[in-house]
Amino acid sequence: MSDARIDGYARALFEVARAEGTLDEVEDELFRFARSYESSDELRNALTDEMVPAAKRQAIVEDLLGGKATPTTTQLISMVVGSGRGRDLPAIIDKLVQRAANSKNLEVAEVRSAVALTDDQQTRLKAALANATGKQVTLKVVVDPSIVGGIVATVGDTVIDGSVRTRVDQLKSRL
Repeated sequence: MSDARIDGYARALFEVARAEGTLDEVEDELFRFARSYESSDELRNALTDEMVPAAKRQAIVEDLLGGKATPTTTQLISMVVGSGRGRDLPAIIDKLVQRAANSKNLEVAEVRSAVALTDDQQTRLKAALANATGKQVTLKVVVDPSIVGGIVATVGDTVIDGSVRTRVDQLKSRL
């Protein structure tokens, strides 16, 4: 899909969430759903298979998220999937997250960690990333066991890779 369409969908989702007064919660739920979508071939195939009727794809979303996410989040994802834009869902959601951060004068920092981070660790990491980048940041933490240990933080075009996986790969290349 073209960037203009992705931006259009992101803007529409953003405006709906803002009008509902649940922007922060919906933004976080959408971000988490997009990461799950990207990591699950089965989910991705179920929501993008054009042989499956749109109503069935929407029912999958509602069954999956019902009670676990706000009704606004469920309806927004269902609308995107129902309109046949399931393949573009991560791109649309990433644009929405960026738009939400910009509305608060923040930069999005996507942090991948092997384990969930405590509130204290997130607070310290947020301060360290703000200091390193010179920008106020909002953290979006993704648990990624392939990291092994440490973290990988992406703030805009800047990637800070302090993962064990990268260090092991560097050692392998030296040997």
